[in-house]
Amino acid sequence: GFVDENESLENAAARELAEETGLANLQLQQLHAFGDPGRDPRGHTITIVFGATLPESATIRAKAGDDARNVRWFSLDNLPELAFDHAKIIRFCLPLLTKTRPNI
Repeated sequence: GFVDENESLENAAARELAEETGLANLQLQQLHAFGDPGRDPRGHTITIVFGATLPESATIRAKAGDDARNVRWFSLDNLPELAFDHAKIIRFCLPLLTKTRPNI
């Protein structure tokens, strides 16, 4: 998703998460920015990555919304093929999340 005019990065991340998955009111943490000009064949796109961890006891039911066809949970050991450099982004950001949740 994209940041709307006059919208903060944090609010855009929370809005996009809610629109695409139905998940809301999570504690989001900005992790990293990716801006290599060749990372997206559609044009120069900058991605600001936010992450959130959920309690192990949480029962979260995500549902597709807005422009998401579907939404599913995947094991980090068994991710599907991802677009562009998204697998690289996950590999880079996962250690940043595990600093606060070492059992991920």
